[in-house]
Amino acid sequence: MKRLLPILLLTLLFSCNNQAQTNPKQEAVKNAKPIEVPLKNGLAKAYFASGCFWCVEAVYESVKGVNEAISGYSGGYTQNPTYEKSNTGLTGHAEAVEVIYDPKVVSFSTLVDVYFASQNPTQVNGQGPDRGSQYRSIIFYQNDAQKKIIEEKKAALAKQLNATIAAEVYPFQKFWKAEDYHQNYEKLHPENPYIQNVSIPRLKKFQAKMPEVLKEKH
Repeated sequence: MKRLLPILLLTLLFSCNNQAQTNPKQEAVKNAKPIEVPLKNGLAKAYFASGCFWCVEAVYESVKGVNEAISGYSGGYTQNPTYEKSNTGLTGHAEAVEVIYDPKVVSFSTLVDVYFASQNPTQVNGQGPDRGSQYRSIIFYQNDAQKKIIEEKKAALAKQLNATIAAEVYPFQKFWKAEDYHQNYEKLHPENPYIQNVSIPRLKKFQAKMPEVLKEKH
């Protein structure tokens, strides 16, 4: 029985995580009309989910034209999600980042390139050691032009790799900012073992791929 218990628990967890992505409430999110976020002080906002938001935040903040990246939750149907609730995989949300950028310096198209260059694009429901629907890859679009950019780049990458690209494409609805202790986590906690062993290597791998988009200092 002890041998069977872990298997049963894993099966239940896997089932719950998948249910969070396939229930009617989640389908309504996927089929909703996108909400377009207006420019503010000349700055635009874009939204991406790609595993742990600590990693994704650090990646985007290293890019020229990005003013700030904020960690949070998006893509689900639960109101006021928290880190604890999101980690159950039952809120429908994924850990995401809000990227605040200057469209005169960096385009949405380039931000999508950064997205694919900074992850394993074929990994389903996670990145690296982080597994579960709350870590799944999602690119959010706010209008038809953005959706076209995403779908064309996703299709081109699938052809290049001869593989299925895991990232889902969602209409943007709402971004919920994460708890304060998650913000700028990599910068504030460089000694953290996860940061040293997962976040920093992921950041450096991306920077080696796209040096042309990086800020002079990060």
